[in-house]
Amino acid sequence: MPYDYAMETAKEKALEVAKRMHLKHFKTPDVVIGADTIVSIDGDILEKPVDKEAAHDMLSRLSSREHSVYTGVAIVQCSCKNDDHLETDVVLFHEETKVKFSDLSEELLWEYIHSGEPMDKAGGYGIQALGGMLVEYVRGDFLNVVGFPLNHFCKKLGEIYIPAVNQSADCSIPSGNSLCDLQHGPANHEENETAEKKLKSDQVAASKEMLSSPSRMELGIAEAKGPAELLHTLPGASTTSEINLKWLHKIADVVDGFKASKVLFTASKLKVFDVFSAHHGLHVSEVAQRLAATVEGTERLLNACVSLNLLERSPGTSKVYNNTQFANKYLVSGSENSIHDYIIYTNDCTWPLFAHLDSAIKEGSSGKKADDLFQNSEQTPAAINSFIKVTGNDIVTAFDLSSFKTACDLGGCAGALTYEMANAYQDMTLIVFNLPQMLEKVKKFHPQGQNLCRITFREGDLFTDDLPEADLYILANILHYWKEDKVDVLLSKLSQKCKPGCGLLLAELVLYNQKTKSNRAVLQSLSMFLQSMGGERSGSEYRKLLHKHGFTNVQIKHTETLLDAILCIKQ
Repeated sequence: MPYDYAMETAKEKALEVAKRMHLKHFKTPDVVIGADTIVSIDGDILEKPVDKEAAHDMLSRLSSREHSVYTGVAIVQCSCKNDDHLETDVVLFHEETKVKFSDLSEELLWEYIHSGEPMDKAGGYGIQALGGMLVEYVRGDFLNVVGFPLNHFCKKLGEIYIPAVNQSADCSIPSGNSLCDLQHGPANHEENETAEKKLKSDQVAASKEMLSSPSRMELGIAEAKGPAELLHTLPGASTTSEINLKWLHKIADVVDGFKASKVLFTASKLKVFDVFSAHHGLHVSEVAQRLAATVEGTERLLNACVSLNLLERSPGTSKVYNNTQFANKYLVSGSENSIHDYIIYTNDCTWPLFAHLDSAIKEGSSGKKADDLFQNSEQTPAAINSFIKVTGNDIVTAFDLSSFKTACDLGGCAGALTYEMANAYQDMTLIVFNLPQMLEKVKKFHPQGQNLCRITFREGDLFTDDLPEADLYILANILHYWKEDKVDVLLSKLSQKCKPGCGLLLAELVLYNQKTKSNRAVLQSLSMFLQSMGGERSGSEYRKLLHKHGFTNVQIKHTETLLDAILCIKQ
């Protein structure tokens, strides 16, 4: 049935986010909420139209007729046991709303289609925007048609969370009873009144506990609040002070954020994690000796690392420490997925820029130039190599690139993405194109044991020299460094070089269209400003930029790692 399809899709969305947060972000959410909305008519499911003709077919079919809008919702409760295994408990439900369209003229249909609104909407319309003019009537939850059945969702949260509060209460209220049940239940009003007061008290207590313990209610949805917000709106639950306290803690965390950064930078610079990778379970005095540092200073640094989940103490002792599994994977300088070089680069090159942010905001920049950063920093290739290495597979597999037989990595600073591409596509031949001095540095980062016979290296300047022939061109972590005029020169040159059907793959941090949503990308854009460089762009800005230079079919994939992927095709 259509509603089964919507619920299954919602479930798979939510489980994918839960697993990704658990495995990639090392943070197990408490609740992940997924939803999927579809339109159904005559038993057929109408998804998002692939083009204007498909939108016309869908809307013509809905004209003068009543159809169903189904939203499937999945509430996934997550937990993590001692073996680090993610466990989930899934609750599914759906909501149906009936919608009838007016008799739509061809003129009105095409005006609506040309507005662009149908292209990313199930059934080809959005009732909350221009699509509302097509609708004659709605029977059921309007918000369900918008995309989320809020009323049904809140009731379902009540069923999930409030019984648990009741069961823990030290009273005789039957499990699952609500305030409504108590008011209209047995005739013993005195008993009911006492029970009702007890239930309200327990709900307020549960609300306060959830609000004061962020780890209990970390949701897998950006800016979502979930059950904690639901409970504090229940009768008698006044939690204004708790909310204020929560925000004070959030502000304090931001204020003290530089301390956490410096702990990681210092531990990496002293190679603390390397010490623990070679010796399992070291006493603080042994660590101090190996670092040639004081015992007191070392102990305080190690304790700070423990508080940040970078190190852990051995059971039964407060003086013996070990790496966490993620420190072994990402922070040990010699590990395969190490980002040690990126951390050191951030400490030595990026940190000093932010120390004078106030002056830069007033004066326009910190005086650092892009050329200085690229040419004069010996750390740049190692830093770029380290973070592209851990995100490279996500970038090269974000899209199916198997149809391209030759690829050229333009300005491939350390060649890391080229090596990932060679691993993922065995029939592809690749070229790394860069300045001579940069190619010399690239040689230090050749992965051991990898067959490099399909990879060649060409010397040249992106802006002045002729570019190699290829079916696919790659710009990894390049465009955001340059101001708009330089970007236009580069893309114009590339557009002239590309034949129709040629692909362009970009690896960049992409801002969400609400430019405050993606925290890392926004801060990275500020970093570019401090270096008198370009900056990060939103998805719509990249589309506009690429269309301007003749690249179409722009696809954007937020990988949720250190870089996102963009693929487009030359017309």
